[in-house]
Amino acid sequence: MEYLKVIAFTHHHIDLKSLGKLVICDQSLDSRLKNVQAELPVSEIFYIGTCNRVEFVFLTKEKTDKEFVTRFLTVLDMGLPPEFMERFLDSVSVYENEEAFNHLLRTSCSLESLVVGEKEILAQIRRAYENCREAGFTGDYMRMIMERVVKTAKEVYTHTNISKNPVSVVSLAYRKLKELNMCGNSRILIIGAGETNQNIAKYLNKHKYSNFSIFNRTLSKAETLAEELNGKAYPLSALEDFNEGFDVIITCTGSTEAIITEELYAKLLNGDTGKKVIVDLAIPNDVTPAVIHNNPVHYIEVESLKEVARKNIQERYNELVHAEEIISTNITEFFSVLKQRRIELAMQEVPRKIKEIKNTAINGVFADEISQMDEASREVLERVMNYMEKKYISVPMVMAKEILVNQSEV
Repeated sequence: MEYLKVIAFTHHHIDLKSLGKLVICDQSLDSRLKNVQAELPVSEIFYIGTCNRVEFVFLTKEKTDKEFVTRFLTVLDMGLPPEFMERFLDSVSVYENEEAFNHLLRTSCSLESLVVGEKEILAQIRRAYENCREAGFTGDYMRMIMERVVKTAKEVYTHTNISKNPVSVVSLAYRKLKELNMCGNSRILIIGAGETNQNIAKYLNKHKYSNFSIFNRTLSKAETLAEELNGKAYPLSALEDFNEGFDVIITCTGSTEAIITEELYAKLLNGDTGKKVIVDLAIPNDVTPAVIHNNPVHYIEVESLKEVARKNIQERYNELVHAEEIISTNITEFFSVLKQRRIELAMQEVPRKIKEIKNTAINGVFADEISQMDEASREVLERVMNYMEKKYISVPMVMAKEILVNQSEV
């Protein structure tokens, strides 16, 4: 554990735009990490790059002070101008030894994420490690680290409620829609083609909804989203003349005034008297209150969703104590596992040495005596030798592990 180090640049200390300058593309990752291993005493290394963090997890006997981090960034050859180099050096977080392991576990369990409880970070770390493992940048030590990282994260996600309740408005809105059990061919009008509506549309498309009409002030954006959804695109001005009916309206625009007035809503209904669904994720709302009051509507709006999200976020933070207990237990357990592995590595030559002694005895020292034995006697001797060989291999291993356990209990 004494050689594990992490150099981290995260959303906690640096803006995301600047963070992007440290992201390494897949095509150049191998060459940059080879530079690090060629120029610095780094035995194993892997790189984590997400929208919220860039981190390097590695093994070195060097103290990771400012001078080391400067050399590290220089060797990476990212082409950073001097002013950015200084900014990154001022914003870096460096973790060593047990603190580094604790940070890696907390990160994999999403305790360090922009949104606590998001499971995606574990998948991202695993992919990052696997990419570097396959390229030959990691070895046995990092394998053990990652096995414990995955085990800990799974325990946190299984035995706490840290990821149970959604905290994004989009996921909450989709959950509300799902509860209404709409059929797959429901006619869905999407008003606005910005990020919020793009995200909720992805949920709908993933779950086999297929009848979309997209309206947006900039027609090209509506066309882009319509292509993803296999729907139809219209300019926002065409909404007044739309007469194909609808079952669901999802709206989120940047308008400062309500877009869906009573008059427009009546035109969109086109004589239909059935109960409709309106998802209004705009601030201020895109739907005038009179539409909700005077028509049969399932109304899902952003303020109520934001309140649920706030409660869910608080519940997730309340689970941090339980998550940290699981992490602490796993760190303690890992120290014992690490010691056992060191014994295994230290004694891995024992089986080979014992086999050599056995072969020397049979084929050299006692060869003449053995050659004078009858076949049955030789078979008994062989069985005895094989039995002794296994015992001479296993007994020292068991005794060493028992000593280790007893020392741990003292």
